[in-house]
This record gives sequence, C-alpha cells and structure tokens, in this order.
Amino acid sequence: MSALKDKLKADLAASMKARDEVRVRTIRMALAAVNVEEVAGKEARELSDDEVIKVLTREAKKRREASEAFAGAGRAEQAQAELDEQAVLEEYLPAQLSDDELNALVDEAIAESGAQGPKAMGQVMKILNPKVAGRAEGGRVAQAVRARLSA
Repeated sequence: MSALKDKLKADLAASMKARDEVRVRTIRMALAAVNVEEVAGKEARELSDDEVIKVLTREAKKRREASEAFAGAGRAEQAQAELDEQAVLEEYLPAQLSDDELNALVDEAIAESGAQGPKAMGQVMKILNPKVAGRAEGGRVAQAVRARLSA
C-alpha cells in the first residue's frame, strides 16, 4: 500500500478521535476517490503515491470549482465548506510552484525543445508536464507557456 494512502487512513482515525468533522468528511471522500480509482479499469490494483497525488489533485480542483460556483450563486456557507475541504486536501499535495519557478521551468523547456511561436506549444508541454506534475495546475502551465511563446 502506498505511504500516502496509509497516512490518509491514520489521519482519518486521528480526526475521528478528535471529532474534527471537516477533516473526517474530507479524508473519507479522498479515500473513497482513491478506492474508486483502484478498482477502475479491467482489474483492481494498488495505486502508487504519484497516482494517489493525481487523484487528490483532481479532488482539490473539484472543490475549488464547486466553491466558485457556490460563491457565484450567493451561497457563501457552501462555498466556505468547499474551501475548507480543499485546504485539507492540499495538506497532502506537494507544494505548488511559484510563478518564478514555473516561468524558469517553462524557459528551460522552450530552450530544450527549440520551440518558436504558439504552434510549438505541444512540444513544450510534452517536456514540461512531467517536471511540474502535481505541483502546478495544467491551465496555469498552459497559460505560462502560451505567454512565453507569443512574446
């Protein structure tokens, strides 16, 4: 079993003992998402830590989007609940790249691929995605690459 999944289970037990309802609800949801991913496909399998991080990243993104939707609909209480859940999930994710770090990686990838102009974005993304996996959202990475290639 992956170390991250073990940590989630241990934190769930600790949160239940502490009666922290937000953490219990969020960690249960995260473990359920991991379990669904494990049994998806043709046969059940154990997820690696990297795969668990991808699942948690996807769940955190769902929380952020739901929060924005609730806030836009004037439902501040539900929006805050989603943000609270997102904060719990982010404790298990690697630290996000700063704008400077992301721009430096983008510049390296552009130099490595020799890309010029916006049409070469795919080449740069192919090199860049493994380097930033889990540490920057895809839309943010694409925006940085697009800005660098069109400049």
